Parts: sequence; C-alpha cells; structure tokens
Amino acid sequence: MEFPKPSTSGVSIAATKKSVPNYVDVTSDFTDAVKDLRLGELLHDEQFGLFEAMSAIEMMDPKMDAGMICNRGVRKIKSFEQAIKDETLKIDHFQDSEVIGIIDNTLACLVSWLEGHSLAQTVFINLYLHKPFLIEDKTLKAFCLSMYKLLEIIKEFIHKAMVYEEEDFQPMQYGYHIFPDISEQRMIGMLREVEEELHRKTRARQSEVETQAVHARIKFIRVLLQSLILLRKEDQQSIQDCQRHLATALEMLLIMQNTVQHGVQYEEVENEYKLGFEPSINQRLLPPTFPRYTKIKSRAEAVLYFIEMTERFKIVCKIQGITSLHQALDFFIDFSKTGPCILSRSALQLLYPGTDISNIREILKDAVKNFICPPALVSKALLSNYQAKNCVDTFLNHCVRPFANFLQLCGHNRARQRDKLAHLLEEFTTLQDEAERVDAYLHNISVQSPISRPHVACFGTWILYHTLRIMIMYLLSGFELELYSVHEYYYIYWYLFEFLYGWLTSALSRADSFLVENEIILELQRNKGAIKKKTKYKKKPRPYNKHIIYLQALQNMCGGYYKALMGFRLDEKLLTPHQKFDNEQVRYEHRFAPFQNLLTPPPVVYSEFKDMTSLERFPQQPVDSCFLYVAGCKHFHQARQLLENCQHQDGEILDLIKIAKTNFVVLKLLAGGHKKDPSKPISFDFSTNKHFATIKIN
Repeated sequence: MEFPKPSTSGVSIAATKKSVPNYVDVTSDFTDAVKDLRLGELLHDEQFGLFEAMSAIEMMDPKMDAGMICNRGVRKIKSFEQAIKDETLKIDHFQDSEVIGIIDNTLACLVSWLEGHSLAQTVFINLYLHKPFLIEDKTLKAFCLSMYKLLEIIKEFIHKAMVYEEEDFQPMQYGYHIFPDISEQRMIGMLREVEEELHRKTRARQSEVETQAVHARIKFIRVLLQSLILLRKEDQQSIQDCQRHLATALEMLLIMQNTVQHGVQYEEVENEYKLGFEPSINQRLLPPTFPRYTKIKSRAEAVLYFIEMTERFKIVCKIQGITSLHQALDFFIDFSKTGPCILSRSALQLLYPGTDISNIREILKDAVKNFICPPALVSKALLSNYQAKNCVDTFLNHCVRPFANFLQLCGHNRARQRDKLAHLLEEFTTLQDEAERVDAYLHNISVQSPISRPHVACFGTWILYHTLRIMIMYLLSGFELELYSVHEYYYIYWYLFEFLYGWLTSALSRADSFLVENEIILELQRNKGAIKKKTKYKKKPRPYNKHIIYLQALQNMCGGYYKALMGFRLDEKLLTPHQKFDNEQVRYEHRFAPFQNLLTPPPVVYSEFKDMTSLERFPQQPVDSCFLYVAGCKHFHQARQLLENCQHQDGEILDLIKIAKTNFVVLKLLAGGHKKDPSKPISFDFSTNKHFATIKIN
C-alpha cells in the first residue's frame, strides 16, 4: 500500500505535467495503527466515517477495481477496428448459422438489459454494434441498426412511464450514442428489403431451414419495432394494427424457438472473438465500484422471454377499451400480479389516460358517480348551487394526485409496491379527513333543499373503499414477498378477518344501497304524472352483490386461517421464537405501523388485539384446539359455498375453492384427534395461491 509523498517545494505535483510523484510505502505504519482493533471493529473519525469506509476502493484489486478485470490473463482486448484489422472479426460473407447465432445472442443480451443489467455489460459487448455502418453484410447491418432503434424506443417508453427502480432498469449509456441518424420508417424499410430478399431465397431453396430461421428473426424485429411505434400513438386504429403485428410476432417467435439450435455456438468458433462478443470490452467504462456480476440469458430463455412479453402486450392493448377508473385499477392490479417485465409495465402506464394528471379529474368524477351516485353530482338542486359545486371540484382536485400515484404504483415491481402503499396510505388519510368535511357541508345544503335527497357520507364511503383496498393489498403483499414468519400469520389473518374485509363489505353495501335508491328515485321521477297500470313490483338487482359475495368468501378464508393457527398454537405445532428473544408487541406494531394515522378504520393497538383474541372470552365452555379446528372448518366450508356461488369462476376462484376444500379436510382430521403429536409440525404451501396457503400435515 503506497501513497504519494507530499511535495515540499511549494509547487503541487498537479501544477506541472513533468513532475513525477514520489511514493512512500505506508503499509507497515498502517498495520501498526490498526493492530489494537479487534475483528469487526472500525475506526471512526470526523473526516472518515462509515460512509467513506464503504465508499473506499482498494485500487488494483480485481474484486473491487472494475478496470483491473481487463488486465487479467494474456489475451488482449481489441476494439471493433482492431479486430477487423487483425482479421479476427469478419464483416461480410457470413453463413446463415453465424447470423442466427449473432442475432440470438444479441437478443439474449437485450433481455439481460431489460432485467436490470447495464448496457455496457449486455448489449454493447457485441462489437458489431459499435460501428454498424462498417458492416458489409446487408442482413447483419440492418439488424444492428434496428437494435439501436429498438434501444431508443424502449428507453423512451421506460423514461416516460417512470415506474422503474435501480434494480429494474439502468438507463446509463456509457458514452454510446443510441440515436443513429436514420428515421423509423427508413429503418422499417431496410428490414423489409432484407426480409423480401431472404424470402426469395427460401422460395428458391425450400430445404434451407437456416435461411428461413434468419427470415423469421428479421421479420420479428420489424414487427416488434412497428408494434412499439404504434403503441406510442395511443389511438384506437393504431392499437388494432399493433395487435395484428403482435400476432405476427408470436408466429415468428415460435419459428425462432424451434430453430434456436441452428445458430453457431461459442464452442464451435475457433478464434478468440466468439461471434463478435467480447464481455470485457467496456469494463473500463464502468464506474470504479464493486463490479456487478452479469449473467447473460441463454438464447432459448431469451426467446421464451419475448414470447411472454408479446403475450403481455396483447393484454396491455385491452386497457384502451376500459374507461371506468375502478375497472382500470382492477386491471392494473391484476396485471401486476403476473409479474410483468419493465417494458410491458411501462407500456400499460402510457396507454391509460388516467395516469396523466391533466386527464384524471373527469375520470375521477365519473368514477365516484358510478360508484355511489352522490346527490352532489346528480341532483339538479345541488349542481346549480355554486358553493356546493365549488366544494366538490376542490375535493376532486385534491384526489387527483393520490389516485394518479395509485395507478403509477401498480406499475412498479412487487417489492417496491409495498413500500409505496405505506406512503399512499398517508395521502388517503388526508383525503379521508377532507371527504368527511365535504360530506358534512353537502349534507347541510341537501337537507335545506326539498327536491334533493340527503347527501350522507358519499365521498367518505368512496375514499374509505379505496383506503381499505390499499390496506388489504399491503398486508397480503407480505405473504407474497415472504416477509412474515409462520408464527405471525395469526394476527395478520385476524386483522383481515375481523376488520378489513368486514369494513370493505360494509362500504360496498352502503354504496350498493345508494345506487339502488337513486335508481328508484329516477324511475319515480320518469313515471311522475303518468297513468300507470297495476304491475307486479320488480326487485332491483344489487350492482355490487357479486363482489360482496367474493369479499365475504375471502373474509371467511381469513377467519379459517386465524382459527386454525390459534389451534396450532395451543397444540404447539408451530415453531415460535424463544421467549427470551421474543417481543410480540414490537412485531405487531411493526407490521401494522402504516395504519396508525388512519381515521377510518381506527387502528387496533396491541392491548386491544390481546383482549379480543383471548380465549378467556368464552366462559361458558372450555376452548381447546378441537373447538378452534371445528370453527376453522365452518369458515372454510362457508368460503367454499360462497365461491361456488360466484357466476364467473376464473382460475383464481377455482384455486381458492380447491384450497378451501383441502383446508376443510385437514382441520376436520385434526379436530377428530388425527396426529396430535406436536413433533408433527404443520406447513403452509403458497404454490397454488400467493396469499392463501394450503395447510399440510407433515
């Protein structure tokens, strides 16, 4: 370890270019200084704290200094021009198998970039992309130029949507100019020319499978480019054309999947430049930090990635037909559950107009009108009242930012969503307070008006509904991210069972009653003064009845888990922390910390939770594990019946029915005394559903 010796001449070393630094070995001094420190201890100084220690780089150590990796071994890293000059890299007369190998490997690098690695360590390890205009082969040249255009459009999508984090996407270009002086239409034209030429070759030589494989890859790149260009236009006709191109892309991908083995592999290449890919070519461009390990996807995995991405784009296009905010929120949440890639998440954000703050105000107005039909938005008496109208407009303006954040939040990865849900609850807490004041003000005005029905907690119910959804999403995400220990499950499911799903069902029932009541009033107004015949009274359908049944089923599922877990605790079938190192109150308060500032529903403190879950509340009969297992059986049986009554039984509902059936059987066996031995623990299998587990007796 050596450092430059300070200059004593009065002129700094940096002042003259010709001066040579005089290095002094400080290794022994450093060793003597740290000999009193024990293992794990750090020396803290005002000018050298923990931040500086973590930021320090051990120069010339390959593990810490990224530039030193270039100096490993005897092989010299050559640039594109040097490799051509030394004739280790050719630019013309490629065989079809070589073109397939280069294209497939570049697409694998592109996929690795979309999964969070840097451009310098993925796409631009392809030397042909450094100087694409010097390539003489027409097919490879068109492909390399199209990759630049593809990178440009992808970056534009992701930057506009702004739903990426550092682990999702790295936007740095490391000095590469990815905006070649070539238009999108000209690029598509070049690809068409190559495509037509390859098509003629395939017709002339029917047995050439490799030529057909190259044709499929060039056509896929073209239709992918066209699809992304059309998605940016966001009009209905462009979306229809985009769907047609996506169908073509899927056809080409299936051909690529069947011919991926026809590309030349690395081990088949004799020279040191494997198809023009040099992993260390950009190593010196990386920042002087701990180098991130980059594993390039295999070619087969990359093709599968594009197949899944194309399927997701077809789903994303459906957002154009959704105008209701509530339906759009459901669409965003369901799409997020599938774990989409950063590009498809970004495309969804850009396609829906509700993510734009300038458009969302009118969407919010329609959303609250369709949800609960408040008199302030439908009554002529209140609509003509300037003060009432101004009050509603101000409230909706304040709702714009939180709801836009809610939609944008659904575009982030699942782990980041949990953090953002906690922050979003703070914004909805403010909206709850304002909604209550607006409702109270409008109620006073509506009471004074004889032709308007009373305005009772309409905006408050609407905000409460979304607040409860956010709270439920926050708690359930902990199961998905595996944040909870098994011994914590019981109070998570208890909170969902006793409070959140019950409150959510109550809020929906209130909105349901308001909508039916408003429909009856409108019908009476239409028929007022008309001579009516005696007709049998027709009961109005409940608009939220199906959703309420579904929520009641989920509430019973949570009740079943809560009762079962309480029984497992009594039978000591759960692994719990040692009493000396356990503080349940701290864990409980940590899990529900984001709920502490909410007005409605009021947070349940730990002391209340202990009182409400104490088995001493049942003085009439002794409560043992069998009693709890039987109670859990009833909940799972009720959940199954409710789910089977759902008319539209999609895959998720069928999975929940299967889980409810299995858990019912397991608890029934335990209630009958099956495997009472505590040494036979219980396990929870979340493979079928991420939030509701299948209980298994090991």
